[in-house]
Amino acid sequence: MNRQERIGNYLSRRAFLSTGGTSVGAVALSMLLSATSSKDAVAGAGSTADRWQGVIYPPHHRPRARRVIHLCMAGGASHLETFDPKPELARLHGLPMPESFTRGQPIAQLQGKQLRCFAPQFPFVRAGEAGLEIAAPFPHLQGVADDLCIIRSVQTEQINHDPAHTFFNTGRAIAGLPSMGSWVLYGLGAEAEDLPGFIVLTSQGGGQSQPIASRQWHSGFLPSRFQGVQFNSSGDPVHYVSNPQGVGIQQQREVIDAVNRIDALRSRQWQDSEITARISQYELAFRMQASVPKLMDLSREPQHILDLYGANPGDGSYASNCLLARRLAERGVRFIQLYHRGWDHHGGIKKGIERVAQLVDRPTAALIRDLKQRGMFDETLIVWSGEFGRTPMAQGDGRDHHIKGFSIWMAGGGIRRGMCYGATDALGYNAVEDVFPIRDFHATMLHLLGIDHQRFTFPYQGLDQRLTGVLPARVVKEILAT
Repeated sequence: MNRQERIGNYLSRRAFLSTGGTSVGAVALSMLLSATSSKDAVAGAGSTADRWQGVIYPPHHRPRARRVIHLCMAGGASHLETFDPKPELARLHGLPMPESFTRGQPIAQLQGKQLRCFAPQFPFVRAGEAGLEIAAPFPHLQGVADDLCIIRSVQTEQINHDPAHTFFNTGRAIAGLPSMGSWVLYGLGAEAEDLPGFIVLTSQGGGQSQPIASRQWHSGFLPSRFQGVQFNSSGDPVHYVSNPQGVGIQQQREVIDAVNRIDALRSRQWQDSEITARISQYELAFRMQASVPKLMDLSREPQHILDLYGANPGDGSYASNCLLARRLAERGVRFIQLYHRGWDHHGGIKKGIERVAQLVDRPTAALIRDLKQRGMFDETLIVWSGEFGRTPMAQGDGRDHHIKGFSIWMAGGGIRRGMCYGATDALGYNAVEDVFPIRDFHATMLHLLGIDHQRFTFPYQGLDQRLTGVLPARVVKEILAT
């Protein structure tokens, strides 16, 4: 038997096993699918044009939030110039950092250098009825302080930017795993018919702009239909969303129908979920050609809303992205990430924080106010975070990377308002009270969405994989609204 005959025989036998309705292969497949949910085993195996409904249906428990907006302050926002005042650090300014804090601890670029205390660069203001302490450059956030839950005891495990982003997004530092947005979309699906369920926007300004890799919103071992889609803040919002010159909507529809018929034949032959995903994505892309340009046109917004955010249509700013996040949430997008690349302040941190605060303070507070006036705040979980914090020790007139204790805040769906949770030590080095690891953040986020993180798994390489991994993780009920 020659090589061509052997290949033909192999293909014929494989096609028989994969498509025969009463074959041994079909019987084996039905037995496998009866042992585990078919939705779990082959995501996207239903109707090719149907919107993905999610595998967690009904929810494990009553959800408090319907969607997530993650405001990522990329570069590592200093907790000491934002949400964690340290009078003792100010008192010790310029003096050697006590070795008891730093001995044997991971330090990025200050390794082997003399470590000196560096005072917080701004006064803190007690804001709102709860009296939360927020640094002076953030007057608009001070105005919504009673809506925030500031968490001052966050810890992560990666001290450099890219692996720290990866850890925050996936729960592990190894590249190639699903991001939390992909997990949420896989679990719950999306309400949008004509938009992706997981969308990413980026902006920059105010400090060194660290690059953000697209793997931060990748689907990893989950089917590719669950990866995030990056929208451009200016110009064409999505590559190739516009038809080529001379190609009309009817011609585009005919092309997609023809491609989908070919893919459907392949899908029936090979039973490959990625082919099914491709068909559904072609359909989604076709619908996006009509929906996305209207979505991204901020000139349709009333002037008082543009003024609330400080947004100028088409400028690609963080302010415009915050307004777009509200518009995406209204249209049923499940997970929205806004990366602002401007928080890497190894030097000149005082002026750097002043600049970046002017870019992010007003629109962040505006997003909260806008969601509240539209009745969407209580069903939207908002997370404000960097990938890590900044050292209490000086790096010239800036700060180095820091993982042992830093601040984030959460607001909206199911979160207690006007409170602080956890604490770092007197110098802001170690989280010492109610330590809040990233795994606990993931477990809490999923809980608010109606998902039990221990029951939410995907089979891969012989293991039931979870966003929270195999190490202990808990839902932090102390920050949940009653």
